[in-house]
Amino acid sequence: MQTKVMPCDEAGIRAAAGLLRCGELVGFPTETVYGLGAAALQPQAVAKIFAAKGRPADNPLIVHIASREMAEPVARFTPLAEKLAARFWPGPLTLVLPRRAVVPDIVTAGLDTVGLRWPSHPAAAAMIAAAGLPVAAPSANRSGRPSPTLARHVLEDLAGRVPLILDAGPVEIGLESTVVDATGALPVLLRPGKITMEELASFCGGCLLPDGKSSERPPAPGMKYRHYAPQGALYLAADYRAAEALRQRLLAADPAPPLMLLSDASANYFRGQGLPEDEILSLGANEAEFAARLFAALREADTRRAGRIICETTKESGLGRAIMNRLAKAAAAATEPGGGVLPSPAAEGKA
Repeated sequence: MQTKVMPCDEAGIRAAAGLLRCGELVGFPTETVYGLGAAALQPQAVAKIFAAKGRPADNPLIVHIASREMAEPVARFTPLAEKLAARFWPGPLTLVLPRRAVVPDIVTAGLDTVGLRWPSHPAAAAMIAAAGLPVAAPSANRSGRPSPTLARHVLEDLAGRVPLILDAGPVEIGLESTVVDATGALPVLLRPGKITMEELASFCGGCLLPDGKSSERPPAPGMKYRHYAPQGALYLAADYRAAEALRQRLLAADPAPPLMLLSDASANYFRGQGLPEDEILSLGANEAEFAARLFAALREADTRRAGRIICETTKESGLGRAIMNRLAKAAAAATEPGGGVLPSPAAEGKA
């Protein structure tokens, strides 16, 4: 199969919609990451997503819609879902809701709930509306790899596996949508994202975390398997001092220098210490820039064939909770020396 890349103009949207109606796959941009879409109510089409990605069958998909009218046949809206949809849709929020019988088991991994999202990206909304059907779509990458934030990332992973990729340039957010279970009275945060736990709690009067009983049959993507991982070993450090200590430990074991993924301030510190530019990637001056650049930086590490990567962490609140969720999963296979988060030397010994 030859993969074609088209801009998100009228011809590209029309071509993508036609392929979706015919049961084919399309790579397309959203405001979060690029998605790999198929007609959600066609089981044979959805099966192509799992084959193209190498995705485990027990990892449910999110269904994307372009109107409330399109959503109604897919899921039953609870009072909480009505409230959340009115506030956050279109946007980077996925609602896990009771599914309707028309949704195939392959989409939900056999669960009685389905994830539903109305993306705000104009190309995604236009494509779904033109196709006239709900679109099941995980991120458009090989399973376990960093999610794509550019069309060329999709091409790197899925060339020859998907007939068309729509190219709208870089995405805005860079992390997948916030996922909440909206079946009860309060939202349950299943996957953190741009819409934060604090924002949800303020709007709804509270926000809960999962009770840990759903690990075998996760109700949302990203809850069970290692994700977002570069090919090299990823190590996490709390700040520039911890990053330097970890760097020295790694160099003592192997003289090949690790690649450093750092905030702008920490990157400037290491430049001041004489570290070469080819050993540093800057992730920005704030959490929004960090989120937007993270997956591209992890992919750049693969391009550079970095065997070891040190990434500075951020606070685990607000958008930082989503960043740390992705980093923790990407670093899950890291081993000593330095696996996990190395604290700042100044923090050692404190409770």
